[in-house]
Amino acid sequence: MIARFVLAAALSAAVSLPAVAQDFRACLSGLKSEAASKGISAATFDAATRGLQPDMKVLEFLDFQPEFKTPIWDYLAALVDDQRVVDGRAMLKQYAAPLASAQSKYGVDPATVVAVWGVESDYGRAIGKRPLVQSLATLSCYGRRQQFFRGELIATLTILQRGDVNPDHLVGSWAGAFGHTQFMPSTYLRNAVDHDGDGRADLVDSIPDALGSTANYLKKAGWVPGQIWGFEVDLPQGFNASLAGRTKKREFSQWAASGVKRVDGKPMPSSGQAGLIIPAGVNGPAFLVTKNFDAIYAYNAAESYALAIAHLSDRLRGGGPFVTPWPTDDRGLSRAERKELQALLNRRGYDVGEPDGAIGTKTRQAIAEYQVKIGLPRDGRASGKVLDALKAGK
Repeated sequence: MIARFVLAAALSAAVSLPAVAQDFRACLSGLKSEAASKGISAATFDAATRGLQPDMKVLEFLDFQPEFKTPIWDYLAALVDDQRVVDGRAMLKQYAAPLASAQSKYGVDPATVVAVWGVESDYGRAIGKRPLVQSLATLSCYGRRQQFFRGELIATLTILQRGDVNPDHLVGSWAGAFGHTQFMPSTYLRNAVDHDGDGRADLVDSIPDALGSTANYLKKAGWVPGQIWGFEVDLPQGFNASLAGRTKKREFSQWAASGVKRVDGKPMPSSGQAGLIIPAGVNGPAFLVTKNFDAIYAYNAAESYALAIAHLSDRLRGGGPFVTPWPTDDRGLSRAERKELQALLNRRGYDVGEPDGAIGTKTRQAIAEYQVKIGLPRDGRASGKVLDALKAGK
């Protein structure tokens, strides 16, 4: 097995590219034998890896997940903004027929399925650009979690061998998630369905297949037809925060008896159980969440992620923003506001590239320099205070 010090070496200028290439070829040889033992033909493996070079950049992403490292008010502001709501409502109309069919078959309502689509890929606009085989082969040979990524690589080769997806279109995230609703290859093999009836389950080139497969996934994850995911609540003064926890389910009547109330003024459900989540502590928004929230959570095990989908689904149904403000004096920015921030930075002489609302390295560096200039803490965060200062001409 290739030594783990290769990760550190690959991220430094001193790395020997010929040595990496030689190690990679040796690793591919071992992967070919492992794939063969799982039913992958030599022809399939060779066609997928011919001339393949490692993409060492993917190793930089191994320890960074925005769901866990980004303040939740930033995370949700970017994912559940007005544009994503408008676009999602258009998708509900455009794909009403396959969504209705999926609801009939799997029991998952259209708004939730479209919300997954919106959060995962912005309705197909951001499915990723990295070739899956290259990314997964690299992660199978270098860094940590190699065994996990080997399984995903073999799953990808299985998809190619079955002919379900055009090989030229099999691109996605650095970790191998692909298609409109960003399934990992092993998730695809367990859950993908041919929802448009053409004989192939294709999450890349068939939106109906992607929507149907997402509904099938949620059903298998425990989705209860007709049940809500949950709702925002007000907590009583002095609430015992130890009662919070997604898995600490209690009867709705128990929550009501302890002084928890719905922010919309409606009565608690007459039956059923829910857990309480307080993503930013007792001074921020609080939510009672049911098993359907847990099903969304299973898609990507982060409460902020599940809350983004749940909240977007409510907005698609006509609901409004959360009632309780986040406990911060420096709000998160929508994508439109992030684009505005980038444009203003460009005008100040900072080079952040074409404003696109995606906060990358160039934008963070420019923000950090600007923060020092105006006396804000230097953290490179695209925030309300930075945008307000730029608009004020500071």
